[in-house]
Amino acid sequence: MVNIVEKERKIVIPKRFVGRLDIFLTDKLGLSRTSVKNTIDSGTVTVNGKLPRKAGDRVKPGDIVILHVEVGGEEDVVVDEKIIPKIIAQTRNWAVVEKPAGMLTHPTQAGETGTLADWIREKYPETKRVGDEPKMRPGIVHRLDREASGLLVIARNQKMFSALKEQFSRREIEKEYFVLVYGQVPREHETIDFAIGRAGDGHMAARPKVDATTLHGAANLQEGKLALTEFDVVKMYARFSLLKVKIHTGRTHQIRVHMFAYNHPVVGDTIYFNRKLMKKIDAPLNRLFLHSAHLCFTDLSGEKCCFDSALPPELSEYLNTLKRYEKPLEGQR
Repeated sequence: MVNIVEKERKIVIPKRFVGRLDIFLTDKLGLSRTSVKNTIDSGTVTVNGKLPRKAGDRVKPGDIVILHVEVGGEEDVVVDEKIIPKIIAQTRNWAVVEKPAGMLTHPTQAGETGTLADWIREKYPETKRVGDEPKMRPGIVHRLDREASGLLVIARNQKMFSALKEQFSRREIEKEYFVLVYGQVPREHETIDFAIGRAGDGHMAARPKVDATTLHGAANLQEGKLALTEFDVVKMYARFSLLKVKIHTGRTHQIRVHMFAYNHPVVGDTIYFNRKLMKKIDAPLNRLFLHSAHLCFTDLSGEKCCFDSALPPELSEYLNTLKRYEKPLEGQR
């Protein structure tokens, strides 16, 4: 017999967020939008002590959201069974998979199910003993944000895990992403080196460096860890830029935080965004426009292994809506 108890989870809407309840909870809980809507519709969510009229009700900073969750049963978390990874290549030492948008790489403190980690344990049982925290992250050396998609490498044994971890530490892993951002980026090639740290609301934050050698600047030094993001502009549109991005460090939300601090936030981002850049005429995109498209690492034999991933259909279709607004790059004029 399973004992079912009700547990309350209190969440205060942070200062930066003004928007829909379902979008906020989708990002906060790491669930699909459908799962969040079902949760709200079931009457287990209140905002400031009242039941929301609909999943899309607007919330503002300071609002108190309480989730009444049944713990101990088989339906603690609703899992979208249609969201499954695709195996790109595999050997006895590693596997390269394509994570779909909407799937968490591994559980958070909320103990979500239906994550990539759950799928890995089922598909590659040997990974249950691989990694620094195999119970939470079996064979997982790096991650992608839940609403991002694309390539990840999984270690199938401890030797490969250690080798990949060392390559990441030495910044020898090659990772490239396709990212659509708001606005016309002024430079076709740029490197962003803003340090990244955790802000007071729990999210990550970055800002441009200041002059550490002056007395005036010393009081405003950017706290946080070194972060390097390099990009090239692939296409330019009237109000957007498509970038190919390389990250040389692996900070939490690095690309999203850097582009937000650079005043060109990522399209579809529900945390790091500038409402002034968003227009009602824009086609809806119910995910983050961030896709891990290229990945290279070295296997145990010393061979360099490289893989590419095309844009998912929903991202390609979104770009098609922008075609008539495409602008030539500087070098094409």
